[in-house]
Amino acid sequence: MTELVIRSLNPGEEPLFEAMPDPGLVGFAAFGQSYTALAAKGGYRPEWTWVALRGGTVVARAAWFAGPEDEKPLALDWFDFTDAEAAVELLRTAPLHAEYSLLLPVGWRDDPAVTAAANARIDAAVAAGLTPLVERYRYRWTPECGLPDRPGRLEFRAEPDDAVILDVFRRVHQGSLDAHVRRTIAGSGLEAAAQEQLDYLRWMPSPREWWRLAYTPGGELVGLAAPCHHYNDPVIGYIGVLPEHRGRGYAYELLAEATHVLAAEGADRIVAGTDVTNTPMAAAFARARYPIEKQRIDLV
Repeated sequence: MTELVIRSLNPGEEPLFEAMPDPGLVGFAAFGQSYTALAAKGGYRPEWTWVALRGGTVVARAAWFAGPEDEKPLALDWFDFTDAEAAVELLRTAPLHAEYSLLLPVGWRDDPAVTAAANARIDAAVAAGLTPLVERYRYRWTPECGLPDRPGRLEFRAEPDDAVILDVFRRVHQGSLDAHVRRTIAGSGLEAAAQEQLDYLRWMPSPREWWRLAYTPGGELVGLAAPCHHYNDPVIGYIGVLPEHRGRGYAYELLAEATHVLAAEGADRIVAGTDVTNTPMAAAFARARYPIEKQRIDLV
């Protein structure tokens, strides 16, 4: 068999990366996006894009995403292949370590070809040392969905002090249904999980002043709504309700407020997500008329 060559992409080699056949069943290709277009927006760098070649032909490829100021990749979100063994070797060889996020069409288990494509990638990632963590819903709100009603039970205030926000995360993360939060708490503790969430919100280039703390009319803190703008889209950065106020429908009110804030800032779409297993938050998105656009499986 021809020797396998695994290396990072050189500048200007986008056509080489794109040369591998792709039926477009899963990943970005399933949603009409190309590596070249995404790289042009700054999400990928040649040194963080790797290929495996046999006889000069690409048989596996992977690209890790990062923001423009990041010193290391944040996620592996492009990974496909025609040679599974080469794909496993590529992930083992590339000196890059980040969560793998596999994008999937809604109802992906209903199509045998899509299911097979998804499972092949998951199997290769697992063989390379990754572990499935959670499946998530990805939502996309547009003005045609209509703005969600504001029940008016809560008062919203900006909070400029990061120490206050960090304490909110400490409280909200207790009993969290979010798989990523639970994993960080289990591995590094509650303080690390709170700091990780704050760092993520601060990483996004949107104004800090958009974040809102929610209070009852009597002044009790209920939770946090963080409308943000990712490097690509307006997003619901975070919705969290304190444990003592859960079960009262407040997540919907926080989501509605965040949606109104972003719409007032001119957002023509809002991207959001939650774990499939987080049924209260999924119900809030449904009530706010956020349609599910994609599904996603995260491996760590």
